[in-house]
Amino acid sequence: MFTLFYGLWKYMFSKIEFHVLILGIDKAGKTTLLEKLKSIYSNLEGLPPDRIVPTVGLNIGRIEVSNTKLVFWDLGGQILMKSFYQPGLRSIWEKYYEEAHAVIFVIDAACPSRFEDAKSALEKVLRHEDLQGAPLLILANKQDLPEAVSSDEIARYLDLKKLDERVYMFEAVSGYDGMGIKESVEWLVDVMERSKRTEMLRDRAGAMGPGSA
Repeated sequence: MFTLFYGLWKYMFSKIEFHVLILGIDKAGKTTLLEKLKSIYSNLEGLPPDRIVPTVGLNIGRIEVSNTKLVFWDLGGQILMKSFYQPGLRSIWEKYYEEAHAVIFVIDAACPSRFEDAKSALEKVLRHEDLQGAPLLILANKQDLPEAVSSDEIARYLDLKKLDERVYMFEAVSGYDGMGIKESVEWLVDVMERSKRTEMLRDRAGAMGPGSA
């Protein structure tokens, strides 16, 4: 009986936790975006943009939205390290794919010369079997800059035709002034709650939990 009531209490009052990857090539503004996101959803002020340095490895950010916990994994986007013999930071991305509920892919909308690199990196991400069915949020970042192109223009450039049943959305945002961030997070939470991938990860976690042996 205790187990039944505890299970009901846990279902009603515990917060669902989602793991979200923040990917993109270097200098797309991923960490600035994460810091602004944290400042919007918590009482803690994020790092100012002039104090943010390129990510080497992993940054982790946590926020709560309604009855949901979001854990963001912000991964460095350099393709090559300074030493010729060191693999770039993108080589570690796939180590986090299996546990991710969704992917945010950030593009510097003010730097068209790197759109092709971003497109290539995104296509490689989407081809990986460990991210099958993961909802995708593509952010056209740096909309505070006058030269930034719209999310519609980036969508046309990327021309993502082969997404199968993947749920995705393009959104124009600014990690500097916060434009579009709340709308993006609300969309992401909504689709993750209804995603078949979330159901799959939940079932897998239950199968691997205590007493599963």
